[in-house]
Amino acid sequence: MTKALIVYASITGNDAEIADILEETFEDEGIEVEVSEVSQTDASQLLDADIDIMVTYTYDDQIVPEEALDFYEDLQEMDLTGKIYGCCGSGDTFYDDFCASVDRFDVAFAKTGATKGAANVHVELAPEMDDIEHLDDFARQLIKKQQNL
Repeated sequence: MTKALIVYASITGNDAEIADILEETFEDEGIEVEVSEVSQTDASQLLDADIDIMVTYTYDDQIVPEEALDFYEDLQEMDLTGKIYGCCGSGDTFYDDFCASVDRFDVAFAKTGATKGAANVHVELAPEMDDIEHLDDFARQLIKKQQNL
């Protein structure tokens, strides 16, 4: 059975909600899914899943969230060849680098040899109905990419 791991960082609850939306979609599609908060997750856990998803927020000065720094650094040392990955998360368009942390994680995953399964999804603050549709599509694209490996 295909397994997905959703790792998330959330300060306001928006990204925890995004992780929940993704979890539901994966379950609806028959995928075994685990959801883990980033500070409780070791990057080596990515090896146990077929599809790895990072859900992160971008806050103020547009760096990777502090609680995700160790995971981010360890991720870049991993060999995830044969894995599918996707990155999504929330931000605020008030800031110049909207959702920059999502894109930084995308670059970090690309360094691991993993295959990008879907375009990054950027959510303005809390997910609205159109964001939920984008997240559902994102999850289904990741599944399809994994099935076509």
